[in-house]
Amino acid sequence: MASSSEGSGDALLPDFPRGPLQAYRARASFSWKELALFLEGEDMLRLKKTIFSALEDDPLFARPGGGDLPMEKYRELNFLRCRWVFEHDLLRVEDMLQSPLKVRALVNCLGMYDWSLAAKFFLHMLVFGSAIYNSGSERHFKYIPKIFNMEIFGCFALTELSHGTNTKAIRTTAHYDPTTEEFIIHSPDFEAAKFWVGNMGKTATHAVVFAQLHTPGGGCHGLHAFVVQIRDPKTLLPMPGVMVGDIGKKLGQNGLDNGFAMFHQVRIPRQDLLNRAGDVTPEGTYVTPFKDDRQRFGMSLASLSSSRVSIVGMSVVNLKLAVSIAIRFSATRRQFGPTDEEEIPVLEYQMQQWRLLPYLAAAYALDHFSKSLFLDLAELQQGWLGKDTSARQAELGREIHALASASKPLASWTAQRGIQECREACGGHGYLAMNRLGHLRDDNDPNCTYEGDNNVLLQQTSNYLLSLLTRRTQGGAHCKSPLKTVDFLEAYPDILGQRFEVPSLEDCLDSSVPLAAYEWLVCYLLRESDQKLNQEKRSGSNDFEARNNCQVYYCRSLALAFLELTVVRRFHEHTHQPSVPPPLRAVLRRLSALYGLWSLSQHTALLYRGGYFSGEQAGKMIETAILDLCSQLKDDAVALVDVIAPPDFVLDSPIGRADGEQPDATQAPPRPGGLSPPPSLAPTVESGEDGSSACRVFVAFLHDSCSPRFSSEAAWVKVRFDRPGGGGRLAHGSRPTGRDSVCRVWWPRGPHGKASPRAVILLPGCASPVPARASWVQEDRVQEKEHTEAWRVPRRPCFRSRKGRVGCSIMNVLYGAL
Repeated sequence: MASSSEGSGDALLPDFPRGPLQAYRARASFSWKELALFLEGEDMLRLKKTIFSALEDDPLFARPGGGDLPMEKYRELNFLRCRWVFEHDLLRVEDMLQSPLKVRALVNCLGMYDWSLAAKFFLHMLVFGSAIYNSGSERHFKYIPKIFNMEIFGCFALTELSHGTNTKAIRTTAHYDPTTEEFIIHSPDFEAAKFWVGNMGKTATHAVVFAQLHTPGGGCHGLHAFVVQIRDPKTLLPMPGVMVGDIGKKLGQNGLDNGFAMFHQVRIPRQDLLNRAGDVTPEGTYVTPFKDDRQRFGMSLASLSSSRVSIVGMSVVNLKLAVSIAIRFSATRRQFGPTDEEEIPVLEYQMQQWRLLPYLAAAYALDHFSKSLFLDLAELQQGWLGKDTSARQAELGREIHALASASKPLASWTAQRGIQECREACGGHGYLAMNRLGHLRDDNDPNCTYEGDNNVLLQQTSNYLLSLLTRRTQGGAHCKSPLKTVDFLEAYPDILGQRFEVPSLEDCLDSSVPLAAYEWLVCYLLRESDQKLNQEKRSGSNDFEARNNCQVYYCRSLALAFLELTVVRRFHEHTHQPSVPPPLRAVLRRLSALYGLWSLSQHTALLYRGGYFSGEQAGKMIETAILDLCSQLKDDAVALVDVIAPPDFVLDSPIGRADGEQPDATQAPPRPGGLSPPPSLAPTVESGEDGSSACRVFVAFLHDSCSPRFSSEAAWVKVRFDRPGGGGRLAHGSRPTGRDSVCRVWWPRGPHGKASPRAVILLPGCASPVPARASWVQEDRVQEKEHTEAWRVPRRPCFRSRKGRVGCSIMNVLYGAL
């Protein structure tokens, strides 16, 4: 490894604390720092470190202890955290435009901390904001700065109570009135209510609403998107004609407020139609640059491909977190052994390796695919913005639509199965809520459903592949695509004649073997699906019935196999490129081979039925190769996890700690209520040479107001310790001198923008009752309060606003030893 790489790695990636995992790290065949630099690059690693450090250093992100927060308080805290992300400018706009992958990295880093936060941020900025930017025109760019400074807060309202995946059947209407140059947004009945819309429940002020566009005398022009204000940004009260509310508690991600909305003759300006796919003149004439209605409809729903690609990344993050926890635990958990006196880590058992290491390989392979697909989508969007109407641009859109439609099911299902396997592989410890695997499972679950049901989405991919075969057989068209994912179909007849011919186990330990097998499998399933479809039509079924009867065992398997082939191919090419540093080649190629063979093994029956496999030796060789690769990767597993795992504060799993130390059952339980510190921040006092003592204080605020306003204002709170030595390093890492210390806290504003005099500061003693005094400035008044007893929590003061609303607030102080 080059010295420059070592220097960069040491600066960005400090060594892990020594502990039980050190033995496995010492046996790794590669440097985890070098692999992280190769896969991510220095700029990306620096960005991630900045994000993680910012979250850990700010008290607003202190982890709750002693049980989950009440849902309403969790949602309010989640909004304040989302606001913090925007205010701290973790990623500048120019960086987003220059490096789209940094946007993905920001969302994924927030998701590693809490998917409710990441989803709230993602839906507002990337889904709502991107829909306006990509589907609108210059007249809509006025919304962009308001989105970034949170002057407005947005959501994406497509799904209705009675229609989700079938977007063409959406029933909300938008009738144009040329006399006032307005659209009238209307929900004809309750079944047409917008439903499941993230951010709509409590906080969204504006929505991108999809509705059927009608013009006078012109009939219905299909689904279009409109910007509709649904709440007053100052009061969060519904706008006239809008019924909006929260749909209630979900299985997971309850910090995100999913809501519903109905519209009763709501009028919006003509200019609020997002008009890239089609527009209406002031007189009421509909105009569109697309001659093909299918192309226009695809452009109208372009944001869905973006969301599906993002969900792939979210699913991969969940899988990364789960395997990081399970493998670190497996490397330190000892059970049984060759003698009664000697127990060995469960990771040494072949069964544990077979259960976990394929999912580790899947995390690496799917992560690379997710990045590459994200960049492909960015290329497509640049073409749209540049008004590219070429045939290549249209074909690129179809190809990415097919890839996105299958990649979401593959990634979300793989993560779903992987998280469950990790949970079970950790035994009873995996079932403890504090170890996070249950939360990961619940938070990943909706990835299988929103932005299109997985099984229905797979039909989009199989339809794309069947259309290519039809064009090839009937018109002699070439099977070529901009991203080259279907170019192998040019050799369709020749591939079908191939058979599995691998002379030895050693030859089977390379990803070129599953790659060739997958090409045959896709061609075989494509032929079988096409024959089944034609058979159904010949038997008298119409096109709808025929396609419906071809999904199970045929088209569904075809779509999944095609996407698995694409993932295997891209990861194979990535791991075999000449630029891979020599010390990393062996471990990366093992990961590539393991993912390919493990995925392929799930299709063994099809490979035998179609004749690609024959005799028992082929199946046995695949199984033996998988186990051999697991054994070879076992000593590298902890180092591979070190590359993808976030810091302990973000991972938030006691059994997944970076040092491998397991939780001490003798530690004091967290104190009830409020926000409790993690066990490692238990209150202790360290004495200096002069006999002084010091403690570190974290201040976090939970707004418990009944007011509908969610905005907040930063205040500076001075904390002074009246004891020898005084001071101490506070929440933001500053080391003050003398007796005064300053930290930053958040406190709310009242519904009319003026600060409400209701903040309370609690300063506990460090280990025993120590007099402490806190003072703060509030509405030009200095208030002081003394606390001489540890853990004295005052009764929450209440206030009554001008409109008679009653609210309460509490300032929680989290503590810990320096």
